[in-house]
Amino acid sequence: MDERLQQFETKMQKAYAFLEGDYQAIRAGRANPHVLDRIRVDYYGTPTPIQQVGNITVPEPRMIQIAPWEKSLIKAIEKAIMASDVGITPSNDGNVIRLVFPEVTEERRKALVKDVKKKGEEAKVAIRNIRRDGNDFLKKLGKEDVSEDEIKELEGKLQKLTDKYSKDVDKLVETKSQEIMTV
Repeated sequence: MDERLQQFETKMQKAYAFLEGDYQAIRAGRANPHVLDRIRVDYYGTPTPIQQVGNITVPEPRMIQIAPWEKSLIKAIEKAIMASDVGITPSNDGNVIRLVFPEVTEERRKALVKDVKKKGEEAKVAIRNIRRDGNDFLKKLGKEDVSEDEIKELEGKLQKLTDKYSKDVDKLVETKSQEIMTV
């Protein structure tokens, strides 16, 4: 890979990785501990990731269990979950917090798939914008002492990168859509 195109490939990788992270937070009927990734708990005045204040397990397909390392954190963890966009009310027995995920309706599944496709399209737009920036960069190179043939070759490589990441996004959208629609 040409070092002049490396920065654009890195940006495309980041756009793809961001989409993957977004998809992990989408719950598809099964309990997925990644839905808690963005939640921060007030731990002695410091916003701390929920994974760092307790043990998170999935004892049943539709339940997440959080066992805080300090019992005094139960209220803070519950408060953080309630304030988040998880959309589930936590319950506790004094020792552990349980999040029971309801069965996802067919209508909700279709809405989730629509959202997945929308996010996938946004990622592809971001990748195409990176390609546009790359082409602008190559045009500026062309004004310096780089041959037209070399610029054409680099533009072709940039287009291949764009196609590769667009296909990867399509595969990711398809996989996540199938996962959501599987009952």
